[in-house]
Amino acid sequence: MSAPLSRVGAAIDARRAAASGALIGYLPVGFPDLRTSIEAAVAIAENGVDVIELGLPYSDPVMDGPVIQKATQTALAGGFRLAHAFEAVSAITARVDVPVVLMTYWNPVLQYGVDRFADDLVAAGGAGLITPDLIPDDAAAWLDASERTGLDRIFLAAPSSTEERLRMISAQSRGFVYAVSTMGITGARAEVDSAARSLVARLRESGAERACVGLGISTGDQVREVLGYADGAIVGSALVAALDSGGVPGLARTASDLAVGTRLN
Repeated sequence: MSAPLSRVGAAIDARRAAASGALIGYLPVGFPDLRTSIEAAVAIAENGVDVIELGLPYSDPVMDGPVIQKATQTALAGGFRLAHAFEAVSAITARVDVPVVLMTYWNPVLQYGVDRFADDLVAAGGAGLITPDLIPDDAAAWLDASERTGLDRIFLAAPSSTEERLRMISAQSRGFVYAVSTMGITGARAEVDSAARSLVARLRESGAERACVGLGISTGDQVREVLGYADGAIVGSALVAALDSGGVPGLARTASDLAVGTRLN
């Protein structure tokens, strides 16, 4: 039985075929409110983002920096519910032809029901799931559900990961492997950690089809730098901050500026 076609992988491969790389943009669902978060996601897709990563607000976001923590707290205070994530995915995919993946800590998926979550994500038009605190060893239920539904499953790899761990992550990921460029919480940084280049090289040696770098990317120049060795650049805090300070128009401008970095030539 052949592996399901990866919609996220196809989008990244299309950018690679154009001698470029993919720009992946993160935004939290429900910030500053549900309707605006949908408009924001559509705006970044219309301004150069190739894959949309929608974060589910969580009460204890241990891996998120202050910008994203503030946004998710706003979403929760505004009444965010898990069902809103599927509503947002459905609304976004009805308007733009860009893969949408959800990023969530694992506990909400468990509470909702793994198979039910997968089925509802597929029904909404979603392409897959990023699970920052789930390792392949503990992911049997999700591996089964994603095989059944064809959803992409994106695991994280860090510079501290062992070679055995990287091989496992590479084998079990579909879509891409999320290479965390620095240890610690998310947030824009003046320079993208040089450890990212080494980590991507190790992932390729371990068999990863695609490796995309996140944490710390905030400018078009940094996007270009990352795409010199990785398949995709993931931007979160810079987009969230732009939405917070400039609304959807300001976010659209920032996305467009970042997308300039995908033009490698």
